[in-house]
Amino acid sequence: MTEIEAILLERSRSGDREAFDALVGPLIEPGYRLAFGMLHDREAAEDAVQEATFKAWIKLENVRSGWSMRPWFFGIVANQCRSARRARWWSVVKQATPWRLSSSPEDQVVRGADVRRALRSLPTDRLMVLVLHYYMDLSLEEVASVVGAPLGTVKSRMHRALQQLRPQVEVSEVFG
Repeated sequence: MTEIEAILLERSRSGDREAFDALVGPLIEPGYRLAFGMLHDREAAEDAVQEATFKAWIKLENVRSGWSMRPWFFGIVANQCRSARRARWWSVVKQATPWRLSSSPEDQVVRGADVRRALRSLPTDRLMVLVLHYYMDLSLEEVASVVGAPLGTVKSRMHRALQQLRPQVEVSEVFG
């Protein structure tokens, strides 16, 4: 945690909403990308980030000394997405996946649907490590911090997820 983050955190814990906005504000857009990558639904992602922001405000006392806000906040967003995925409505895909694949528009639509279907078939813990690492560009160490698992566990989840996806889609086209 930087010195500025530490000061903003203390001010936020004292009820300073402007300090909280300065602390969490830069994390909203990447948090939305994480939520969208997990849920594939714009409105559900917005709801997850909004709820996560509220929970972050309420639970500021849970931020450990020296911890960066980024993995802590992403962990809350990820938990919100897990809850949303448990509900039946999450499987309705209203928005195209943000991956850009090269080929004809028709092929892109078909491949995008295949990718979304394959990703939805993954257990949440495997999907989360893929989204955090490949879509959010977090290092494996940061992914481990967000999901609260050892680095080796993150690596094995990622390996298993890619193994599960491989028969369903051309993984190199999706995750480069």
